Amino acid sequence: MKNILLLNIALLIVFTSCSEYQKVLKSDDADYKYKKGLEYLEKKDYLRASNLFDAVAIYYKGTEKSEELLYNMAMASLGQKDYYTAGSYFKKYVKTYPKGKFVVDSKFMIGLCYYSDSPDARLDQEATEEAIDAFQEFLELYPESEKVQLATKYLEEMSNKMAQKLTINARLYFNLGNYLGNNYQSAIITAQNALRKYPSSTYREQLSMIILESKYQEAIYSVEEKRLERFRGVVDEYYTFSNEFPDGKLKKKADKILNESKKQLKE
Repeated sequence: MKNILLLNIALLIVFTSCSEYQKVLKSDDADYKYKKGLEYLEKKDYLRASNLFDAVAIYYKGTEKSEELLYNMAMASLGQKDYYTAGSYFKKYVKTYPKGKFVVDSKFMIGLCYYSDSPDARLDQEATEEAIDAFQEFLELYPESEKVQLATKYLEEMSNKMAQKLTINARLYFNLGNYLGNNYQSAIITAQNALRKYPSSTYREQLSMIILESKYQEAIYSVEEKRLERFRGVVDEYYTFSNEFPDGKLKKKADKILNESKKQLKE
């Protein structure tokens, strides 16, 4: 009986809520709709808030309320995890109100929308690159903002994901080896670009190892006149690696490459 009573109460609340919402939606009073939209936004009922904001947008166009409305439309879309729409609204706000009261927050939110839309590292990383650009711009424009620490954290995460993507690409080139050309050189270039562009990533040791391994494999498959020169390059690369990662997880693997390269140089 207690469970049935609770169910009936819940159904009554839902019915009353729906009835109230429909009443608001049918109202011709734009101010009333907007006020209720703000209430729904506060309650995190983002869909209803968004619908009411859309309904009054035409009435507030060009008025003093249009700035706040545009920002709240963006927030309602963000609450629904519609990051593309939210990002579009935030960008529109920044463009329309470059000195508006929500401009700093909107600039941050643009980055947050791209950040939230960033996919797995194995997929296309356009959103990740956009997030990096947005957070970098935010940090340059608003170094005193209270959101600097959070923007820096998100920027580091996105930069690390880009380094991960390039690590995956470099390893793929390495695994292709000499198939249809010298893919070891492509692996080296990809890894070097990643190290240069994202020097503080957690993939730094892996990228450096890919360079060392690729140079070693290149030396093994070299024509005779380039063989010794390339093995000397492997030895040089080893010392670059070991100086940076003297106690790294891949040190034993690097030591093995060094020993094999020295053997080749003695023969």
